Order: sequence, then structure tokens, then C-alpha cells
Amino acid sequence: MEQSKRKKNEIWEWIKAFLIAIGLAIIIRQFFFAPIIVDGFSMKPTLEDHDRMIVNKFSYKFGSPERFDIIVFQAPEGRDYIKRVIGLPGDRIEYKNDVLYINGKPYDEPYLEEFKKAELSGPLTFSFTLEDVIGRETVPEGHVFVMGDNRRFSKDSRHIGAVPFDKILGKTSFVFWPFEDIGFVK
Repeated sequence: MEQSKRKKNEIWEWIKAFLIAIGLAIIIRQFFFAPIIVDGFSMKPTLEDHDRMIVNKFSYKFGSPERFDIIVFQAPEGRDYIKRVIGLPGDRIEYKNDVLYINGKPYDEPYLEEFKKAELSGPLTFSFTLEDVIGRETVPEGHVFVMGDNRRFSKDSRHIGAVPFDKILGKTSFVFWPFEDIGFVK
């Protein structure tokens, strides 16, 4: 009788441990970290199609996106996009002769050097002003202007407009698969 009781207690302890583990996994994935798979080539050369990454959902709970962060956000059609933050609220954005200007000052984009060195016919990023693409002179308050690193083949703020903060799911900078690409990206 006592051995049967001990066996039931042991089974119950295993069930409790299993339920606690499942509950913690759900909480961690929902509020802190989640995996995401890169779908497409819009972030080449920084990220490759099918790279698997970790999204830090906690990163912007107490802070705001910073220029050049790689973020995951919910796009208007309901899909999750991975893009780079180019403009912050109040910024004036312009591309001229393949150079990024923010508030009139030129910025280097070292993550684009590999593509810029390639034999391209024409610029990697075609010239535009923020007013040309979103109809405003500055990035609206509570929004960011994002672009993919593969500028010629990226559906980004030039097409979908500025991204509201409340649509940002988190920041991502760690590739965990494929094995040979494990590490942080910038």
C-alpha cells in the first residue's frame, strides 16, 4: 500500500515538474525571447534566407529602438518582417548618390560595404527623400523608418510607411542556425 502511494506521489511530482517547465517555456517565449526564421533575401548580406534567430522581446519594454538596430515587427499584411532601423522619430531621411543622410549629415553603413563593392549597375539604394516615400518631412513620433540591407529587393518603410512602436515585436541580433553562422550580427 505504502509503495503504491509512493509511486503515485512520484508520478504526481513528475507531472508537476513537466507542467511547470511547459508554463515557463510559454512565458519565456511570449514575453522575453522567441525564435524567428528569416524569410527571403531582403537583409542580405547581413542575414541569409532561412537563418534562424532569437528575438529579444524584452529589449524595448524599458527603452526605445536605436539607429541601425535589427528589429522584428508586424507588417500591415500581418506578417513579421526583419529590417534595420534607419530613422528615429523626428529624423529627416534622405538618400543621395547611394549615401544615407540623416538630418543633413552623411552616415556610413558598414553593413552594406559587401554589396557596394560588388559589381552593381547603378546604386544599391536609389535616391529618395522621406517626403517622397511617406509624404512627411520627418519620421513621425512613436514610429521608426526601416529598410532591408538588400535595398533593391526589400519591402520596407519606402513601401509600407513608418513602423509604429507598438508593432515592434523586439530586437534581434543572434543567429543560432545554421551552425556555421552562429553568432551576433550588426
